[in-house]
Amino acid sequence: MKHLFIAIVFSIFTLSVTAQNTSCKCCTEEHIAFDFWLGTWEVTNADGTKAGKNIIKKVQGGCILQENWTSATLGYTGTSNNFYNLKTRQWEQIWIDNQGASLHMKGNKFGNQMILRTDDEINSEGKVFFHRITWTANNDGTVRQLWETITNKTEITVAFDGLYKKID
Repeated sequence: MKHLFIAIVFSIFTLSVTAQNTSCKCCTEEHIAFDFWLGTWEVTNADGTKAGKNIIKKVQGGCILQENWTSATLGYTGTSNNFYNLKTRQWEQIWIDNQGASLHMKGNKFGNQMILRTDDEINSEGKVFFHRITWTANNDGTVRQLWETITNKTEITVAFDGLYKKID
């Protein structure tokens, strides 16, 4: 009887764990690769001045990392949805701000960095360029976000270099 009880308890536990794993469609290793960015953050520029506040949370059953940015510059906000695309096997970010600007990037995690980039575009001078943003998970729990614009594959301009420090 004791063995039967143990077998029943083990079966119930196994079924429970299996049910939990199958109910979470976005709990794979790939889907949680950007979780190091979750949290409420104070963001500073490279020179230490305040850049703004960013809240990153999971929505839609954990399938989307939603970013809600409030700049230190009054009146500027933006939101991005970040998700792992099963079809393309890469991460995507769709950013839209309250000024009407948008950005669509794709990429993957390499080591402690999430690296996303836009498709190639042509600027007003007829030169090919793209944006690349790299988020680096630092050992001290901070995250560095480096946004670069790369023109003609060699000219790199830093658009933003921010350090995220958790405030929650």
